[in-house]
This record gives sequence, C-alpha cells and structure tokens, in this order.
Amino acid sequence: MTIKTVHMAVYDTLADWEVGAATAHIANNGWHREPGTFQVVTVGLSTDPITTAGRLRVTPDLALADLDPADSAMLILPGADLWEGDALAPFEEAARRFVAAGVPVAGICGATFGLARAGLLDDRAHTSNASEYLAYSGYSGGAHYVDAPAVTDRDVITADSMSPFEFAREVFTRLEVSEPRIIEAWYQLFAHRDPAAYAVLAEYEAAHA
Repeated sequence: MTIKTVHMAVYDTLADWEVGAATAHIANNGWHREPGTFQVVTVGLSTDPITTAGRLRVTPDLALADLDPADSAMLILPGADLWEGDALAPFEEAARRFVAAGVPVAGICGATFGLARAGLLDDRAHTSNASEYLAYSGYSGGAHYVDAPAVTDRDVITADSMSPFEFAREVFTRLEVSEPRIIEAWYQLFAHRDPAAYAVLAEYEAAHA
C-alpha cells in the first residue's frame, strides 16, 4: 500500500477547532475505503514550535522550504490571526505551487484571505466568513463568492470558520477517502448527531475489517 501524505500548515494563532475534524478523521480511518492509506504531516515556516489559539504547543514535522507538492496529496491551511498580515505569505506561494502542480489546497477562515491574495479565488467558486472580508484582500473574484459553509472548485477548497465538519467533508470527498455515501454518513453523524448514520459507518467498518 502506498501511503499518501496530507500536509497541514501550522503557525502561531492557528484556530484549532477549524481543522481538528478533518485531521483526526484522516488519521482515525476505520471507515476509509483503504484504512491506513493516509497520514497527516505538519508543516511550519520552520521546525520551531508554534502556539495555537488554544495554547497548544506544536512542533512542525517539516519546514516549508522542504515541502514539495509531488510528495503531497493535499495542503490544508487553517485559519489564524496572522493571515491578514505578511507573516504567512510563504504559505500563499506554497498554495500557488500546489495548485499549479494539480495538488489540492484546502483553506478555512483566515486562510481563504491568503488564497484570495494569492490569486487562487479570482476565477473559482469559493466562500469565506463573509464576502466583505475577502474584498479587503484586493482580489478580483468577488463575483464568484458563494454564501455556503464550504465550497470546492478545481482543487481549491474554502470554508468559513463556523463549518469545520462541512470543511472536513469537502476534504474527505476530494481525497476520496471512502465512498460518497460513507462520507455523507460521517458528516450526518458528527455534524447532526444522526444515530442512523452511526449504524451505516459501523456496518461498513465491520464489512471491511
């Protein structure tokens, strides 16, 4: 089995709640089509520890300078207070490189501001916390803004800060971690507490054990 790596960017003030559902359930993969296929590797501007919004200390596995899209299945960009400044500009450039290489990028909350500033939302359907928020980036994609929790368009996933489960669903779908009905069951269970969805996941795991 070939292991596919999902890279998640980490930096100071990272919004923990926005990406936890996606990363935890990439790793907790009993309901995946092929359990054990994916792993999550963290990427920082350097390998120095960062501090999240929740005051967790995270030591990146990899420095951004050593990240190659050819080694990745996806780059996940969490929100953070730093996106409106220049501190995370290197991740904007990384996002451009990934999309140019045909490797998907998923940004949530403030990271959508970075994707807009990188020019990746100028001609793609996308969302964010509000259209007015993205307008401050100076991008030219306002006509493609969609008022939805999460949107995928040509290898770019965007989501607002209030929709971690919708964001995760788009990530799982783009990675094809499982069949669409199983991904939807995961979403219905965790986003809407649907007990019938738990039964679907349990049955699938038992059948593929």
